Amino acid sequence: MRASRLLSLLLLLQNRGRMSAAQLAAELGVTARTIYRDVEALAAAGVPIYAEQGPTGGYQLMDGYRTRLTGLTVDEAESLFLTGLPQPAAELGLGAQVAAAELKLMAALPTPYRDASMRIRQRFHLDAPGWYREPDAVPHLLAVAEALWQDQIIEVRYRRWSPRPGEVTRRLHPLGLVLKAGVWYLIAAGHREPRTYRVSAIVSLRPLPERFTRPDGFDLASFWLAHVDRYEQADTDGIATVRLTPNGVAALPDVLGPKAARIALRTLTSADPDGWQHATIPLESVPHAAATLLRLGPDVQVLAPEQLVAHLTDTIQAMAGLYPHEHSSSSTPTPLAHAADTAIASRRL
Repeated sequence: MRASRLLSLLLLLQNRGRMSAAQLAAELGVTARTIYRDVEALAAAGVPIYAEQGPTGGYQLMDGYRTRLTGLTVDEAESLFLTGLPQPAAELGLGAQVAAAELKLMAALPTPYRDASMRIRQRFHLDAPGWYREPDAVPHLLAVAEALWQDQIIEVRYRRWSPRPGEVTRRLHPLGLVLKAGVWYLIAAGHREPRTYRVSAIVSLRPLPERFTRPDGFDLASFWLAHVDRYEQADTDGIATVRLTPNGVAALPDVLGPKAARIALRTLTSADPDGWQHATIPLESVPHAAATLLRLGPDVQVLAPEQLVAHLTDTIQAMAGLYPHEHSSSSTPTPLAHAADTAIASRRL
């Protein structure tokens, strides 16, 4: 362990130049006292390392000195595909291996390529989770990853939402892990074809002693692409008919998302004398569609299906009840009250 840390310290100084004991300690996850001892050990081994005093001081190597001890361990080599994703690497327990692999790669690169790599790191950063999202709690992610590496069968207690909500027990053959928009998904086979399981919905997990043989020709990327296509297609099986103001039409991409908005915009009719246009939008579920369309306020009127009109009517009436007319400072109906009246009239029709 200490030999690995000494090499990492040496590579840090080689790649970054002068660094203080505090900076080195933070990078390596040790105390400054440990850094002092490690520096003494490197100097005793003949490494030309010296200290500069003062506020901008620190340790650095003699000009021109480079080590060639940059061989990757097996764990470091396996972690290389996660070098651009430090948070997922940490969640998989590979944070230290990724950091060590990056250091060794940087040390092995010729100076021009190393400089280019640093320029990229300084200018581009990947942040996978969506806005306003807390990461899912994934206490069983490491156990899933270990079983995945070992081709080991697992038994999980899983919290599902459809077709009947509840917890079920499944015996699974892990085939792959996918990180999508900050959410981890397990691709696993059981008695049927491979299916997708949200890792955060795993309530408990027990590794079994049996191993399995991965199916020939299984390609994780191809499977996931097909799964996403099926999932998004399922979301568009139902439709809702709506009327939109020009402002409502313009807001569709922000409210529905790019894909659903493209589908809706292709169905727009010519504007009526009041400037409203009819359109059909993808319908995932009545509650989801209602929550989405309420963001458009008085710039949308739902015409069909009847279940969605009824749901919106009930919701808008309940909302309007929170703001009685007598509390209004003006006799002019508020947009919310107007929307409620419109929804009620549509329901009566």
